[in-house]
Amino acid sequence: MVGNRGEQTATAPHLVTGANGEDAAARFLLDRGYRITARNWRHGRLELDIVCTRGKETIFVEVKTRSKGSLQRPDEALTAAKRRTLIKAAQHYISAANLWDRPCRFDLIAVVRTGDAYQVEHMENAFDLSEPVGGGNTAWQPW
Repeated sequence: MVGNRGEQTATAPHLVTGANGEDAAARFLLDRGYRITARNWRHGRLELDIVCTRGKETIFVEVKTRSKGSLQRPDEALTAAKRRTLIKAAQHYISAANLWDRPCRFDLIAVVRTGDAYQVEHMENAFDLSEPVGGGNTAWQPW
C-alpha cells in the first residue's frame, strides 16, 4: 500500500483479516443465490458491509471476522450500539434506493479465520426489530 506521500505503508493485519472475511461472506452469499447490490455502502460515518437481495427481500448483512482463539466470538461484537448504527444506516440506504415498500431483515455473518481458511456461519434475522434497541423507537419502517 502506498501512503499519501508516496511511501510504502503496511496494512494492519486485522484490516486484512476483516477484508478477507467480507470477501468470504460475499462468496458464501453468492453461492446460495443471494444477489449482492452493495458492499461497504456508506452514508457519512455509517456503513453497511453487504446489502443483498433474495427474492423481493432486502438483506443488510453485518460481517464480523475474528481469528481462531480470539477473546471474543464474532457474534459477540453485534452490540446494541452496533445494531442502532446498522438501523440508521439501513434507513439511509432504504431512502436513497426508495425501498420503503420492500421487506427487509438484518443478518449476521460470523467468520473465523484459521490460518488461511475462513469458516463462515450465517445467522438470518440476527436481531428482531420488534424489540427496542436502546432508543425505544422500533417504527423504523412504515409497515
